[in-house]
Amino acid sequence: MCESPVRAYTRAVTFDVTADAYDRFMGRFSAPLADLFVDFAGVVPRNHALDVGCGPGALTARLVARLGAGAVAAVDPSSSFVDAARARFPGVDVRPGRAEDLPFADGSFDVALAQLVVHFMTDPVAGLREMARVLRPAGTVAAAVWDYGGGTGPLSLFWRAAQDLDPDAVGEDHLPGTREGHLVELFGQAGLSAVEAATLTVRLRFDSFEAWWDPFTLGVGPAGGYVAGLDQQRRGALAARCAELLGPAPFETGASAWSVRATAG
Repeated sequence: MCESPVRAYTRAVTFDVTADAYDRFMGRFSAPLADLFVDFAGVVPRNHALDVGCGPGALTARLVARLGAGAVAAVDPSSSFVDAARARFPGVDVRPGRAEDLPFADGSFDVALAQLVVHFMTDPVAGLREMARVLRPAGTVAAAVWDYGGGTGPLSLFWRAAQDLDPDAVGEDHLPGTREGHLVELFGQAGLSAVEAATLTVRLRFDSFEAWWDPFTLGVGPAGGYVAGLDQQRRGALAARCAELLGPAPFETGASAWSVRATAG
């Protein structure tokens, strides 16, 4: 049986980069998103929470601030991110692992959260089911994915510029959960009930084009991989097209994420 293009794409994406590179690239958006996401997920004191696909810890930091390190666990497949999260959050149980095979026992948590992770899961439905498995009765599963399908994700303008110059450039709007309503569909396929959905939006100001562009050259995720594969001339043309679309600095950009929460069990 042939592997689906989406599964092959997500399997090929890696985040074998330093925590600092990720922070500079996506952390600038994911950190303020985490503030909104923990509120949307309904995380309250005395909860025991799991951060699935924690990366270097943008969401982990917010959970620790609200619950304390002893009430938070985290998991990520990237060894560099696991090491960074352990160093940044002493007392948090940080383990290597994949969403589809979580290294925790049934009924271990009150809430399991996946921020900017579902679209990179090899099997999103299996990952959501695993998140439900590790929850206590009536626990909460919550996920957030950038709106690339609707064109309001933080990298949407970058991919628009890339495809203006290279129609064969593969963006991220085909990934699971990135189009309106699809994250809700995935939750339903995972057997999760009492689903609630919302759109969470953050806005960032950039004082120069370089402040916006330079993190794209760090090799993080699909966008960073795409830039890394360009020669100097094509990279310069892409930067120029992005600058044209953004307009003169300083400028402000917004980023919206589809967000869903549901009750497990």
